[in-house]
Amino acid sequence: MHHNLKNIHKVIRDIKTQLHKNPLVKFIAVFLIFVIYSIFSMFKFGASDGLLVGLMTWTFFVLCTPVADAGFILDLPIRVLTGIRMVYSEIIVWTIAIGSNLIVHFANPTIYERTGLLSLFQHIISHPWPFWIIIILSAGGTFLSLVFGDELMDISYEHKKEREHHKRHKHKYRMILIATLFIIILAVYDFLLRTLGVHIPLIG
Repeated sequence: MHHNLKNIHKVIRDIKTQLHKNPLVKFIAVFLIFVIYSIFSMFKFGASDGLLVGLMTWTFFVLCTPVADAGFILDLPIRVLTGIRMVYSEIIVWTIAIGSNLIVHFANPTIYERTGLLSLFQHIISHPWPFWIIIILSAGGTFLSLVFGDELMDISYEHKKEREHHKRHKHKYRMILIATLFIIILAVYDFLLRTLGVHIPLIG
């Protein structure tokens, strides 16, 4: 039993390592999660509403989490095809996410009532104070993480010493800053959930 647990732990660790080091693996993983979730939503809510639920859920993770994983679906292809750095392509991602919510909020707001997560999202975007703090901090964390993501995509640096110095320190600085943002955002989420008294499932 102990040997099996060690093997499982090793597999999980290897998967995490690949997701961290290999942008393509990370892209495929995020893309498959989005597709599977959208298909599940379409079966539950119908084709059109299901697609919107999938899209709005994606925009939630873009706007309300301090990591760039959701936007990576667009960031990586744009970086590979055009060479535009992901920290800049994320501006396109955020424009799409904000624009999509503006359209749905005014044209079909009942979509937010389809899942508990989207109901929470609607409450966040409908109450600028204090809950837009989540969006502002998420933006900071997202663009910070993309600075490092772009550097992982770069083939070389101008000076070898700078490259080695960056390798030694980038993960420490990233983890400290992003962990701080996570803690603050989780505190705001905790306050929001306690205020609403809700339980948030992903679907239904």
